[in-house]
Amino acid sequence: MSASSDAAGAVRHEVTVVLPANLHARPAGHLARAAHQFSSTVELDCNGRTVNPTGVLGVMALGATAGSAVTVRATGPDAHQAVAALSDILAHVE
Repeated sequence: MSASSDAAGAVRHEVTVVLPANLHARPAGHLARAAHQFSSTVELDCNGRTVNPTGVLGVMALGATAGSAVTVRATGPDAHQAVAALSDILAHVE
């Protein structure tokens, strides 16, 4: 995990999770619902693609499969909480 803040005090936090299973519609929906709860700007990176996780189709477009590394990045006042929540969902994909 890495965390930093800029001169304006914006917190940036990121973590990389290796998926235990394919990222299909159900976990994509869980991610989208969770991402909507935070005011921070959140991004998912996988396979050279970056998406906003608030959209199920965007998450599914990552094409993340079992064993893929997905980086969760957030910038804003609740960045740590956003990254922790989304990382937990990714770490437990079934």
